[in-house]
Amino acid sequence: MTNPTQPSAIDDILAEHAGLEQQLSDPALHDDPASARRAGKRFAELAPIMSTYTRLRAATEDLQAARELAADDPAFATEIPDLEQLVASLDSTLTDQLAPRDPHDGDDVVLEIKSGEGGEESALFASDLARMYVRYCERHGWRAQILGLTESDLGGYKDATISVRSAADTPDGVWARMKFEGGVHRVQRVPVTESQGRIHTSAAGVLVYPEPDAVEAVQIDESDLRVDVYRSSGKGGQGVNTTDSAVRLTHLPTGIVVTCQNERSQLQNKARAMQVLSARLQSLAEEQAQADAAEGRAAQVRTVDRSERIRTYNFPENRITDHRIGYKAHNLDAVLDGELDGLLDALVAADRQARLTAE
Repeated sequence: MTNPTQPSAIDDILAEHAGLEQQLSDPALHDDPASARRAGKRFAELAPIMSTYTRLRAATEDLQAARELAADDPAFATEIPDLEQLVASLDSTLTDQLAPRDPHDGDDVVLEIKSGEGGEESALFASDLARMYVRYCERHGWRAQILGLTESDLGGYKDATISVRSAADTPDGVWARMKFEGGVHRVQRVPVTESQGRIHTSAAGVLVYPEPDAVEAVQIDESDLRVDVYRSSGKGGQGVNTTDSAVRLTHLPTGIVVTCQNERSQLQNKARAMQVLSARLQSLAEEQAQADAAEGRAAQVRTVDRSERIRTYNFPENRITDHRIGYKAHNLDAVLDGELDGLLDALVAADRQARLTAE
């Protein structure tokens, strides 16, 4: 443990872990499911750090013993290089784990996908993005639920709202991966509406925000809401309602609009829409606080314009490019089928390095 900044940080972690362990062993805690879930979630977040610390402490003790015994028994001297390498590796890992984390990394998320410049082609691309995310969620065992959807004439998505929830509390949940998707996504391809075979460029916008636990949700004054009900839309099937059960909430102070149509009743749709609206408002408040702390910070999507892109999907070259980190790969077909991990791993690594540098 050579990093001088680690002892105080790890001491805090050890104390917190011991406290959580004691809390979780107390049956009274489980009388309050929300508190028990928060404690369990934090305990899971600390588990990898505790594992690395325990292994580092054992390796450090072994190294110290090998150095002391090497004077009397040369056989121990041969162990020293490997132990030194192990201690250095574990120490680096612990430093990484103790770096500042995004407090929302373990949260579920809500995705909003909106068509932008490019008309019908943009709406078709928005639907491609929605399917890409749903397939990615399926690969990870996450539950993706479409809460609201407005289709274009050709079956694209003018806008779609998708809830993504993990099956278990983990330190790196849905937000830890999906938070990098917010921004303008640009596509270059020959649209189905193009008769001359020319390549067009259009764009769709993606908003991503963490969905907090119900107990942490922002409280909303009913007088600040306009509630509209309408008939759910869809292509048919058992899940489509035939009554006016879909709900559209408009938050008058901010102008934020949230729709939900996939629950079975109007009351259920309204309750789910309220959860999403609360998450939007919390995200908005946090973005404002960060903007105040660092003036000039860009929002995820200012306008859904082709020039403000985070990523380009080039169909003729089967290429995907993330402009924030200079990532390029010629596997666009696989990415659109939900194989996003290579790209997201690169974004996670760049984010981790930025946090370590800042620290």
